[in-house]
Amino acid sequence: MKKIVLFFACALLIGNTVFAQNLKLAYINSNVLLTSMPEKAKADSDLAKYAKSFQDQIDMMMKEYQTKGQQYQANEKTMSDAIKEVKMKEIQDLQNRIESTQQSAQEKLQAKKQDIFSPILEKADKAIKAVAKEKNYDFVFDVAAGGALVFQKEEFDITGLVKAKLGIK
Repeated sequence: MKKIVLFFACALLIGNTVFAQNLKLAYINSNVLLTSMPEKAKADSDLAKYAKSFQDQIDMMMKEYQTKGQQYQANEKTMSDAIKEVKMKEIQDLQNRIESTQQSAQEKLQAKKQDIFSPILEKADKAIKAVAKEKNYDFVFDVAAGGALVFQKEEFDITGLVKAKLGIK
């Protein structure tokens, strides 16, 4: 019985070794690929313009907040309690609006980033898959995504092939 188990274990080990030797592996650095895509530069620029519009609005609100705070401090001694309460409420409401605007801007910016970059990522993904199929690779690892590789030969880097597929030099 031990001989049969040993035989199957050896056969399994030899089979796995032969199988592993027939695998065709490659890796890509998606950061390098995406950085070289002309669409990414335009997307980054569009996203920066979109973010700036929110930042400009928030900056205006912050200036108004600072001005109201300074006016309150300067005139606090001469204000009645009722006026103080109204002014403090105005300042607090403005602070709440600023925080709400910042949160809303962050959410809208994230959604816009998703909208802008999705087609670019899909294009890169299609090109990677096309090159992998053309070159008959079994696996392609992305070293930019922490692909858990500790060693790779440069001859397996298909970044250049994918760039060529996309018409990028």
